[in-house]
Amino acid sequence: MLFNRDKGTQFKVHPKKFGLWLFIVSIVMLFAALTSAYVVKQSDGVWLDFEMPFLFDITSVVIILSSLFAQLSYYFAKKDELLKARIMLLLTGFTGVLFLVGQWEAWSELIANGVHFVGNPAGSFLYVLTGVHGFHLISALIFVVVVVVAAFKSKVHSKSLDQLEMCITYWHFLGGLWLYLYLFLTLNH
Repeated sequence: MLFNRDKGTQFKVHPKKFGLWLFIVSIVMLFAALTSAYVVKQSDGVWLDFEMPFLFDITSVVIILSSLFAQLSYYFAKKDELLKARIMLLLTGFTGVLFLVGQWEAWSELIANGVHFVGNPAGSFLYVLTGVHGFHLISALIFVVVVVVAAFKSKVHSKSLDQLEMCITYWHFLGGLWLYLYLFLTLNH
């Protein structure tokens, strides 16, 4: 929980969870600015028309699956089924890496089709939006590794879920952010 009830009507905020939410809000602001700039620049009229890589469809399914694994890890940790929680965390990390590999391959396909970072703003924005998201996903993978290590040291269980909750919150947020970017890019390219 973000807020814990303490002494009647006072609420105490978990400082690390509050920090995570501030970080998430800053990421939302960053991507709001980038997508706004995309729309403004697109209205200039000099915009490269290209097909979105099919791999973006596949990576979207992979990131949804990854969020499912993350949520199952929480479910199992809450029930103290620690082996299952560890397996789900490992699957979360694996599918996260698979997502990044798919994104890299999608970039390779874009380059092969003449969509480059330098040249037309359409390509530049595409690479910046997906690249910045990928960078954040790498940071989330590091967080997953930290939680996996804690889980294997039996530090993640029904009475110690804060770290796992924060990791999963960030993971779900990045999954949702990708789906937003995917829809935005698909509808506005």
